[in-house]
Amino acid sequence: MKLRPEELDPHLSRPLRSVYLISGDEPLLVDETARKIRAAARRQGIEERTTFVAEHDFDWQQLVDAGASMSLFADRRLLELRLPGGKPGTDGAAVLAEWAGNPPPDTILVVISPRLDRATRNRAWVKALDQAGAMIDIWPVARERLPAWLEDRARRRGLQISRDAARFIAERVEGNLLAGAQELAKLALLLGESRADDQAVYQAVVDSARYDPFQLADAALGGEAERVVRILDGLHSEGFAPPLILWALAREIRTVADMAAEVERGRRLEEVTRRVWNRRRSLIQKAIQRYSARDWLAVLDLAAEADAVAKGSRPGNIRDTLQRLALSMASPEAARRFLVAA
Repeated sequence: MKLRPEELDPHLSRPLRSVYLISGDEPLLVDETARKIRAAARRQGIEERTTFVAEHDFDWQQLVDAGASMSLFADRRLLELRLPGGKPGTDGAAVLAEWAGNPPPDTILVVISPRLDRATRNRAWVKALDQAGAMIDIWPVARERLPAWLEDRARRRGLQISRDAARFIAERVEGNLLAGAQELAKLALLLGESRADDQAVYQAVVDSARYDPFQLADAALGGEAERVVRILDGLHSEGFAPPLILWALAREIRTVADMAAEVERGRRLEEVTRRVWNRRRSLIQKAIQRYSARDWLAVLDLAAEADAVAKGSRPGNIRDTLQRLALSMASPEAARRFLVAA
C-alpha cells in the first residue's frame, strides 16, 4: 500500500506492517517519518533496533543473517536499512525482493532511500516491498507553501506566528526545512507558548551580531548607499566570510530580476510582490522600480565576477568587489561616487 505523509499517524495507531519503504530527498521529513515508525514500534513493545547502511561495499549477507537469527533480548525487533544511493545493486535487489516475499514474522524492516526515479520504482524489489508493506513518498515543501508549513509547525509547538512572520522566516532559511525547524525551536524556547508579534520574531531570527549579510542586502535594495558601506565595513571587521555575504546579495538580485521581468510582462507590481514579507515588500518594490530586469541581470553579472574573485579564478580584491556589487544594487551614481573616493 502507498501511504501519504498525512495518513501516517492514523496508520501507526494500528499494528505495524512487516515492511516500510520511505523515499524522499528532504532529510528532515524523511528522518521525522522514520522516527514516527520507531516510536510506534516502541509503543507496540518493540525495543530492539539495528541499523544497516548499504553503501557500495555493503555485505548483504548481514541483512539475511539478521532476518534469519532469533533475537536474544526481545520477541520482536526493528531493522533499519539505509540506501544512500537509492539503488541496492543486483545482490541487494535480490535480497530485498526475497525478504518481501517471505518477511520474518518477528522483524519489521524499514528501508530509507532518497527519492526513487520512475525507472527504479518499476524494479521488482521496489514493487515487492510495496506489496509486502507500505511505501511512503516524502516530497519537498514547495517554496510558496513554506510559510504555511512553518505556521503549522509553530502551531504544533504551541506558538502562533503570523503569515508575514512565517514569510520572513521562509526567506531567511531559503527552503532549508531543517534550518526553519531550528528557528521555530529557538522561538518556542525564547517566547514560550504564546502568540508572537512580528517584531519579536524578527529580533529573534536575525543574527545576534551587530551586522549581518541580510541587513546589507536590505540596505542595498532600499538604495541606502552610505549605510551599505557602513554595514559592509562592519561585516568585514566581524569576520564574515565573503562567500556568505555574496550569497545573500546574489539571492536578492536574482529574486528582484525575476520579479522585474514579471512586471515588464504586464503583471502589477503589488501582485508580483505579494508573496514578500510585509517588512521587506517596500524594499523589493523600490528595487524593481529602480532598474529594469535587464539592468538587474547586468548587476547579477557583477555577482558572478565577485564569485570568481572570491574563488581566486579572477584577480581582484574581494572586499572592493563586494562593495562595488552592493553599491551597484543601491544606485549607479552612488557606486561611482564611493569607488572614486576609495
